[in-house]
Amino acid sequence: MSQTETPAPPATSRLGKLDVLRGIALIAMATYHTGWDFEFFGYMEPGTTGHGAWKLYARIIASTFLVLVGFSLVLAHRNGIRWRSFGIRLVQIIAASLAITLVTRTITPDSFVFFGILHEIAAASVLGLLFLRLPAIVIAAAAAAVVAAPHYLASAAFDAPALWPLGLSEMPIRSNDYVPIFPWFGPVLAGMALAKTMLHLDLMRIFAGTIRPAWLDRGLRFIGQHSLAFYLIHQPVLISCVFLIAQVFPPATLTPHEVFDRECTRSCSADNDRAFCERFCTCTVGQLETQKIFDDVYTGKRNQDNDPQLQDITGMCTQEAMQP
Repeated sequence: MSQTETPAPPATSRLGKLDVLRGIALIAMATYHTGWDFEFFGYMEPGTTGHGAWKLYARIIASTFLVLVGFSLVLAHRNGIRWRSFGIRLVQIIAASLAITLVTRTITPDSFVFFGILHEIAAASVLGLLFLRLPAIVIAAAAAAVVAAPHYLASAAFDAPALWPLGLSEMPIRSNDYVPIFPWFGPVLAGMALAKTMLHLDLMRIFAGTIRPAWLDRGLRFIGQHSLAFYLIHQPVLISCVFLIAQVFPPATLTPHEVFDRECTRSCSADNDRAFCERFCTCTVGQLETQKIFDDVYTGKRNQDNDPQLQDITGMCTQEAMQP
């Protein structure tokens, strides 16, 4: 039997344990976002959830979720692309990702989500179609190449904002959730390679059946089967809860400069080490004050996306922060 002639799991058996795994990943994501929310409201030091165990936890969660995206893509379309269901799901994901962009642009304009995990899932779902008919070993090799790409292909040529979704820019990108194509399309491809391998070896039936206790199985399956709704709802609920806590037990009051520096450090820390971010943010605040535009930036009247002056400051402070 060739690699592309894969046996299918029993038609009457839904692979419910995949829903359970997806539910576990979503619950884990919610726990991480709880920590992020407490940091956002000032209960933890800036950058806490972007370093150490928190950062590792976040990357494990994102990787697991994206592996499941690739795995499910193969299962759904291994016998031919089901264009109608694919199109409906893609439109839902794109609409949700645009909604997140609009909301975060309003709430945190200096670090809004322009290419987060939902944007990545939408792009990866389309790109993944190109790999559906390839052997698992080829897809696995492509996954490794995509993960390694930022270490070898990063260049100032990709610093233009329009190219930021690629993940190959040399400058630090400020966003509350930045999941670019490189390297994060890699886990999706890894999930596709895994699914093809398991189909080829007739191992997919291990995902059939239920887990114990039954109430846990039902709960996790429900979440896994409604993953997009859970993703969209959980963060507003969590951040509302933390907001209410802040009204009763408020964190220490910060000055505008401290707030800006905290947000800058937290956003920068998602992809850079703490020392670099401290130098970068200190430089940025200093330049904004020197050029007398701090208040405009702090209040959101000006932002980096369409302001050459701010882009120059970011570029200059990036170079300065790179110096030991």
